[in-house]
Amino acid sequence: MSDSQVMAGAGLGGFEWLSRRWLNIFGFLVCLGGLGVALFAQFHLGMEPCPLCIFQRLALAALGLLFLTAALHDPRGWGAKVYGALIDLTAFLGMAVAARQVWLQHLPPDEVPRCGPGLDYMLQTFPLTETIREVLSGSGECAKVETLLGLSIPEWTLMLFLALGVMGLLGNWRLRR
Repeated sequence: MSDSQVMAGAGLGGFEWLSRRWLNIFGFLVCLGGLGVALFAQFHLGMEPCPLCIFQRLALAALGLLFLTAALHDPRGWGAKVYGALIDLTAFLGMAVAARQVWLQHLPPDEVPRCGPGLDYMLQTFPLTETIREVLSGSGECAKVETLLGLSIPEWTLMLFLALGVMGLLGNWRLRR
C-alpha cells in the first residue's frame, strides 16, 4: 500500500466504507425504527399520542422519506447538499415541535393550558392553518409526561431529531458518493 492510500484511509478513521448512500439508508432505518417504537408504545403499552406527538411522528416520517429518497437517488455535488439541507430543515421542524412539548411538560401545573379538542375533531372542523396553530399552542394532554429510561418521550424525540439532522447534513455534505 502506498503512503497516499494509507493517508486517505486514515482521514475517515477506519470508516472509508461509509458513503452517503449507506448513511442515508441508515437514517431511513432509524426513522423507521422510531416510528415502530411509537406504534409499539401506542398499541402495546397503551400510550395514546397527543396532537404534538402525532406532529412529531409526521416529521419523523417525512424525514425518513427524505433519507430514503436521498439513498435511492444518490446524487453528486449540489444534489447531495440539497438533500442534506432538506433533511436538516425537516429535522429542525421536528425538533421545534418536540421542544415545544418538552417546554409544556416542564410548566408548573397551574400554567398548563387546558385540554383542547382532539386532532380528528380539529381536522374535520377547523381550516388546516387553524388546526396547526391550535396543535402548536399545545394543550393539557400534551403536558402529560411519559418516561422511558429517565427521559420523557419528547426529550428522546428531540435528541433523535438533533442526531438525524446533524448526521443528514454533515453526511450529505461531506461524505463521498
